[in-house]
Amino acid sequence: MATALGSARYPASQTHRTEWVTLGMILTVYAVWFCALFVLPLAFASPVLVVMLVLHASLTHEVCHGHPLRSRTASEALVHFNPGLAVPFLRFRDTHLAHHQDALLTDPYDDPESNYLDPAQWDRMPKALTWIYLINNTLGGRMIFGPLLGQIAFMIGDVRAIRHGDGQVLRAWVMHLCGVLLCLVCVTASDVPVWIYLVCCYVALGILKIRTFLEHRAHAAARARTVIIEDRGVLAFLFLNNNFHAVHHMHPSVPWYRLPELYGADRDRYLKCNDGYRYGSYREIFKAYFIKAKDSVAHPLWPFRSE
Repeated sequence: MATALGSARYPASQTHRTEWVTLGMILTVYAVWFCALFVLPLAFASPVLVVMLVLHASLTHEVCHGHPLRSRTASEALVHFNPGLAVPFLRFRDTHLAHHQDALLTDPYDDPESNYLDPAQWDRMPKALTWIYLINNTLGGRMIFGPLLGQIAFMIGDVRAIRHGDGQVLRAWVMHLCGVLLCLVCVTASDVPVWIYLVCCYVALGILKIRTFLEHRAHAAARARTVIIEDRGVLAFLFLNNNFHAVHHMHPSVPWYRLPELYGADRDRYLKCNDGYRYGSYREIFKAYFIKAKDSVAHPLWPFRSE
């Protein structure tokens, strides 16, 4: 399906030309971020910073997939500086592209973005920690605790890799920490207190957890593990239409602003392919799962066999 739908309307790669919409957004985000620090009153600066940090993360995702410039190196240079502070770009790029091996989606070990645990690991977990993970499996809990849990788990894995001699991971963190230092120097020079900036970073990560909360589900068929959320509102914009997530996984080289059109042109086929895994809006998801777990923490089909 991916080949048929992708080649019919869009080239296999978008990197043959400059995507001015995405490039303009990246430059605008940096400009507004700078203005929020040095121009806007603090009361306005904080929400603007949160919005810019969310958009920057979404644009970083676009860069991972070869946008917006013809040169991948030039595109990546645009986002190596991460004002959100949390994850090095090179580590996000590598783990995210590994996540795009669809046959491994939701795998507790081989999908770097899986939120499921091996049932055997879950059974051995201390009871206090299981309660935290159960709360984290609600949307409200994911927004509050998810950024901290995710960052801790990510850093433990990377520290382990560095200790085992992975120079690529070490290089990514050295470059990232240089950017973190530069960012904090800018914040310190502005009227925004560092602690408020750090809160903004955390809130932005919490908003991003709304997007990732149910992007993938446990299902025997790999093609049916990825969601469609038919939302065109503010969150869809902040996530750069990644709510059409099944479409993105089928056509990862298609830029964000073409995903709704691509989905609308063949809606029934996409929903048939992902076995109807869809929601009408983010409001629907908040209503259903803000205080209710969407499924189990332990992978319900593990070990699974892909179809």
